[in-house]
Amino acid sequence: MTSVESGTRSLGEFTFECGESIDDLEVAYETYGDFEAEGDGSNAVLVCHALTGSQNVASSGVAGTSGQARAWWNDIVGPGKAIDTTEYYVVCANVPGSCYGTSGPPATNPETGEPWGTDFPPVTVGDWTRAQRRLLDELGVGRLHAVVGGSAGGMNVLDWAVQYPDDVARIVPVAAAARLDAQCLALDAIARRAITTDDDWQGGDYYDSAPPTDGLALARQIGHVMYLSKTSMGERFGRRAAGRDAVRSFPADRAAGYFPYREVESYLDYQAEKFVERFDPNSYLYLTRAMDDYDLSEGYESDADALAAFEGEALLMSFTGDWHFTVAQSESLAEACRAAGVPVAHHVVDSDHGHDAFLVEPEKVGPPLRDFLADGLAGRAVHDTAEEEDGTEETDFAPVHNSLFGG
Repeated sequence: MTSVESGTRSLGEFTFECGESIDDLEVAYETYGDFEAEGDGSNAVLVCHALTGSQNVASSGVAGTSGQARAWWNDIVGPGKAIDTTEYYVVCANVPGSCYGTSGPPATNPETGEPWGTDFPPVTVGDWTRAQRRLLDELGVGRLHAVVGGSAGGMNVLDWAVQYPDDVARIVPVAAAARLDAQCLALDAIARRAITTDDDWQGGDYYDSAPPTDGLALARQIGHVMYLSKTSMGERFGRRAAGRDAVRSFPADRAAGYFPYREVESYLDYQAEKFVERFDPNSYLYLTRAMDDYDLSEGYESDADALAAFEGEALLMSFTGDWHFTVAQSESLAEACRAAGVPVAHHVVDSDHGHDAFLVEPEKVGPPLRDFLADGLAGRAVHDTAEEEDGTEETDFAPVHNSLFGG
């Protein structure tokens, strides 16, 4: 039985990149397995969650950790799985600005006794990384065997290679990129406006009244479409009408009764309804801005220059159906690694699932990740597209369809 620790650590005063400080940053986290120091390294693996994920990466039934129905990557993290918790000491921390126990807009401001709301300092991906470093110090973890993460969590991974290049031996950004493109920036901007134009938002001061659930629901629907591919949506929904029992979640115009309420609409409404039950609207504003702001080359002449101090190895994973973080963006990042002298493999997964593939196809993500953690670039299932375009190997992993945590 793998040991699981769940809790919150007070890290003391924390100054954000914006220059503002809070007296005590609290970080909620979970750990799995047992820590072992190994000379200058350790068996510790830090997993960075995606935009709306939590510290609950693998455990089930741990009360009070996240409010989520299930762990978000327990097909990858666990005993005998790709990130084997009988071999590695796995740490996952909820990032600042989120709503699952780490300091953020819904947390209590000790000076007022009320939720911070939008008085909470703006956060960046760099703040996430520095908070994780502080937490690891509290846990007695120095150099990491690896940092792994998907989507916005993959940006967090890249930031580790820049901010703490001597503290990690391997990085694995999955379905990530050095920065968002203009189309994704535009969609995120519209999603935020859906929240801030909801009358219930009240400038972010809604904690004693009805929250802006309609705005958050629309924001999530916009985001969710970004996580799916055209092929997967066509195969799953087509143009079919929803069942007779399906009920519209939003008000409709008079003419709507003449036209079908389609399966794709019903699906998006269902996802939105589940999401507003578990996530804070202000946190969605804060975290999407952090993701939008991230640029690997900021402060450097190029992406390669930003990665020049990192002396470890990198495995990049991308998915052919992903238009949120594309294969071309991952390959550009791989080229930057090569230019910086960072040993790198770019593993391209043939998938129609879109951005959510890193969550719903563990049988394709697991093998190259497992081999890279064990043997670095000597791993037999790790392929670099600069050399070959091979498929992934079959495993005993069963795919689980979970599209709650992309971005």
